[in-house]
Amino acid sequence: MEWWGALNDLRDVVSQIVQRATATQPVPAPERVVVVALIALALVAIPRAWSLTRHVVTISHEGGHALVAVLTGRRLIGIRLHADTSGVTLSRGRATGPGMVAMLAAGYLAPAIAGLGAALLLAGEHSLALLWLSVVWLSLMLLQIRNAYGLLVLLGCGAAAALASWYLPGSTLSLLAYLLTWVLLLAAPKPVLELMFQRRRGGTRRSDVDQLARLTRVPAVIWELTFLLANLAGLVVGVLVLLPSAAAVLTGWSA
Repeated sequence: MEWWGALNDLRDVVSQIVQRATATQPVPAPERVVVVALIALALVAIPRAWSLTRHVVTISHEGGHALVAVLTGRRLIGIRLHADTSGVTLSRGRATGPGMVAMLAAGYLAPAIAGLGAALLLAGEHSLALLWLSVVWLSLMLLQIRNAYGLLVLLGCGAAAALASWYLPGSTLSLLAYLLTWVLLLAAPKPVLELMFQRRRGGTRRSDVDQLARLTRVPAVIWELTFLLANLAGLVVGVLVLLPSAAAVLTGWSA
């Protein structure tokens, strides 16, 4: 039967994806990891590049809100991603309490946490698994997207990751996985700094930190500094994981 043949073909494709996702790739030479890190730094530091790279951070930011909203028992309403690289995640539940606080705090912490998780996968030689996990995560977010631009962004990113994982050689995929990880780690502190500058200039008072300040009575500046320090700490740990030689140098100095 035709449907049985189609089912077998689908099973073969899924089997190949699983094999690829669970395959290991050797860790690139340290100098290659450093070169990829410098490319990622340029993507974060150069304004024109940042206008595109920031979408990756926004996806992670809103994904963090959404994941914690679900984990704390809130009802996820939807996610929107905008052309100006902003985003919003809507959920329904108690307007106060630990669940709401955790959901609001998750956004600015998500890129660094995602970057650290990715770094650990890379250190374990699972660069392909990282890319396929990215595809799965983008697919889950796609189910909750509520605007056309966000739909195009997630479809584009997911399709690019899936096609690269399927067609590109392992060595190239490994470098792409490192690039994504470096971008997450290096970019994580920047939105916090942008928020701090914006608020000092009398900008928005409806940000995550402002909502957290109203809920917890902890000043917004404390939340800003907490997020900034957490993201910087994540970057330092990520560097030590991705560049064991740097960790060895630091250990030698401390000795």
